[in-house]
Amino acid sequence: MMSVIPGSQDLYLFHEGSLFQSYKVMGAHFTEHEGVRGVRFTVWAPHAREVRVIGDFNFWNGSGHVMNRVSTWGVWSLFVPGVKDGEYYKYEIVTTHGTLVWKADPYAFYSELKPGTASRIYELNGYEWKDQAWQAGKQQHSSYNRPMNIYEVHMGTWKKKAEGEYYTYRELADELIDYVAHMGYTHIELMPLAEHPYDRSWGYQATGYYAVTSRFGTPKDFMYFVDRCHQTGIGVIMDWVPGHFVKDDHGLRQFDGQPLYEYNDPQRAEKPEWGTLSFDFTKPEVISFLISNALFWLDMFHIDGLRVDAVASLLYLNFGKPREQWIRNAHGGDENPEAIEFLKKLNQTVFAQYPQVLMMAEDSSDWPLVTAPVYAGGLGFNYKWNMGWMNDMLKYMEMDPLFRKGSHNLLTFSFMYTYSENYVLPLSHDEVVHGKKSLLNKMPGDYWQKFANLRVLYGYMMGHPGKKLLFMGGEFGQFDEWKDLEDLEWEMLGYDSHRGMQYYVRDLNHLYLQEKALWELDHQQEGFSWIDADDSSQSITSFIRKSSDPDDFLIIVCNFTPVTHIGFRIGVPRAGEYIERFNSDIPVYGGSGQMNTGPLKTETFSWHYQPYSVRMTIPPLATVILKPSKLRRKASTAKRERG
Repeated sequence: MMSVIPGSQDLYLFHEGSLFQSYKVMGAHFTEHEGVRGVRFTVWAPHAREVRVIGDFNFWNGSGHVMNRVSTWGVWSLFVPGVKDGEYYKYEIVTTHGTLVWKADPYAFYSELKPGTASRIYELNGYEWKDQAWQAGKQQHSSYNRPMNIYEVHMGTWKKKAEGEYYTYRELADELIDYVAHMGYTHIELMPLAEHPYDRSWGYQATGYYAVTSRFGTPKDFMYFVDRCHQTGIGVIMDWVPGHFVKDDHGLRQFDGQPLYEYNDPQRAEKPEWGTLSFDFTKPEVISFLISNALFWLDMFHIDGLRVDAVASLLYLNFGKPREQWIRNAHGGDENPEAIEFLKKLNQTVFAQYPQVLMMAEDSSDWPLVTAPVYAGGLGFNYKWNMGWMNDMLKYMEMDPLFRKGSHNLLTFSFMYTYSENYVLPLSHDEVVHGKKSLLNKMPGDYWQKFANLRVLYGYMMGHPGKKLLFMGGEFGQFDEWKDLEDLEWEMLGYDSHRGMQYYVRDLNHLYLQEKALWELDHQQEGFSWIDADDSSQSITSFIRKSSDPDDFLIIVCNFTPVTHIGFRIGVPRAGEYIERFNSDIPVYGGSGQMNTGPLKTETFSWHYQPYSVRMTIPPLATVILKPSKLRRKASTAKRERG
């Protein structure tokens, strides 16, 4: 049973910045005192003259529920008997100037449905998880040499009911998870689910870091969603936003009448690009709050990983600020040393408790060693979004194919650094909003060519080393950019081209799952070699992806022009026969049907610095994947075993 007063050791660790389960101490928790059941409320408000608890249970009059200051550095606590599950509450804070502010609980587990802003009492414990097999399996495999193909989802707009109402967590568990599994994805990445007041912030400007949004149901409903994902073999990654928070009055801004969670200096606190405030990483209590929050989602909701948003905005003091507002650190630099130390401490702490967790940095900067361990001088993440690859590829794909030959380096430059970090290749929501157009509508050419261009982009992405991420709607070629108040254009599946695109992505995803060469050595140079990186005149690239089995490899050929090549010679590393394992140009996908229908037999004619070569058909705007004949591979294996 929880003590009626927070323990002195917990308070010491909280103020030291190392109470990493502070959500078990702070906030509202059911307990008993002298045989009476009630709730212990605990909040950090060091500048407050007085703090009161107000809520349904006292008719929003806190005069009888004045909290006790239980630490020198400003923690307040009070046991209130008779409070029931689901009741609403806030903190009424008397500032040093005698004014009153009303704040939601920073550690609340549940919030009033918008537009309400109160916190709700909620018993978070008691859900019976059924994902034991998933959790056990996760400990047996490193993610580095496993497939990872992520479907990024905004729950409020993936699909809506006829009346425009949201699907609940439990309804999405039935609709979304089966769809993701059918499409061949390994993970769902959820855009931020921490409670937030404004739908069009997409969750990135939060008020309730410990409260999964009530838009779609209760915290236990969300637990059910995650549980069902795991039972279906789908991992769950959640966007997490430690860089900034929203300014709404009931949130963290000037929580006790003065800057508390944010920097005292407005120049350091303000994020003018987003109209938000930065967390103050010099305050130990803020470190306890944030690292505990990361662990909270892993502890209580069994989340498999966190995609840490806007890491560059933490690393640099002047990120997104006009030059006239620039400031410098004590050494005259642009770096934010406290935030850098926070990121290192975050990753060290999380990995100490969850060695197989996914900690992904969404970092648009060129900061070195983002995915290197802290002891090796890194930030300690295990994955980083490859924003350079994404920008180069989209710039290239938006060009008319006639002019692509002059920018061939955009296709190949990423291989100069692809092994410098453990990368995820993202085609995320950020690329299909704010007038940027949908992925399909970025593609040049006529209607047919748009779809063909998108197919070759996806094929090249699947062949490129690195884990994969695609935003919802991209799998069926959503034509309009993402509308953050409407659901996806599911009606487009009534048209052959969009339905063919969905078939294509489904089959490409399942091919990815089946072929170890596409993921087992993602982060090792031994897993990749060029056949021809320099055919800029024809805008064709060809390369080999390899697994740990020397006989298990794929040859990937991508044609970025609408020209068909018959009898095209390509170098191959082994003699024998090659079969067409995959072709983006088959008619069911909407292609023109240019295929390699029979085995391709090698010739003892060296080409592309390879000892052998084959002649093949390369379709227009297409990806073709060749694989050594199985019979040939078996013969090679038998010969090797005979010695």
